[in-house]
Amino acid sequence: MIKSLYSAASGMQAQQTNLDNIANNIANANTTAFKRTRVEFQDLVYETLRGTSPTAQGTVVPTELQIGGGAKAVATVKNFETGAPQNTGNALDLMISGDGLFQVLMPDGSLAYTRDGSWKLSADGEIVTADGLPMEPPLTVPQDATGILVNSDGRVLVTTVTADEPTEIGRIELARFVNSAGLSNLGDNLYKQTIASGDPLVAQPGLDGTGTIEQGYLEASNVQIVNEMISLISAQRAYELNSKSVRTADEMIGIAANLKR
Repeated sequence: MIKSLYSAASGMQAQQTNLDNIANNIANANTTAFKRTRVEFQDLVYETLRGTSPTAQGTVVPTELQIGGGAKAVATVKNFETGAPQNTGNALDLMISGDGLFQVLMPDGSLAYTRDGSWKLSADGEIVTADGLPMEPPLTVPQDATGILVNSDGRVLVTTVTADEPTEIGRIELARFVNSAGLSNLGDNLYKQTIASGDPLVAQPGLDGTGTIEQGYLEASNVQIVNEMISLISAQRAYELNSKSVRTADEMIGIAANLKR
C-alpha cells in the first residue's frame, strides 16, 4: 500500500516539471526565434513479485507479476522547427531560412549560438547582439556607411557617401549541429555546445546544409499557444489524478489501521 503513495507522489513531481516547462514555453511565445521544448518521461524501477522461471510442476509462468515505482522526467527536447517570418524592414534584422545558427563571441572567448537575428550596431560600428556580444566572425560597419545590404549567401555590403558601388566588408558564417537538440540553453536566446550536440559544422549560408539569410525579417517563436493550452490541461488532469491516488491509498491505509476497532 505504501508503494502507491510513493508512485503517485513521483507522478505529481513529474507533472510539476511538465507544468514548469509548459509555463516557460507560454512565457516565451513572443520571444524572437524561441524554440519550444517538451518533457520526456520514463517509468521507474519495477518490483518483480512473480517471475517467469519454471515452477515446481515444470511449467513456465507466461507473464510476470511486476509493480512499477512511478515516473520521472528525464529530458527536455527542443523543437527546432522554424518559426513564422516577421517582416520588420530593419536592415540589421536577419532571419535564417533553414538550418543553422549565428555565432556569438562570449566575454570568456568561447562561442555561443543563436537563432535570434535582431542585430544592433555598437558605438564602434561592430555588429552585436542586444546584450552587446559581437558576431563571430566579427563585422564592423564603417562610420560613413549610408546603407547595409546582406545577401542570402551571407555577404555583407555597405554603401558610403564616397563610394558609388556597394563594398563588401565581410561574410556571415552559420553553424549547424548533427544533434541540435543536444545544445544547452544559456538564456538570452543563446545556446552552447555540449558533448551531446557534437562539434559545430561551420559553412557559408546556403552551403553544406545550412540555410540562407533573409534581410529585414525576424523569426518568430515556434510556440503554438493552443497546443500549449492542451498540454497544460493534460498536465493538470494527470496531477489531479495522481493526487487522488495518494488520497485513495491514504484512505485504504486508514481502513486497515482501524480493523481492530
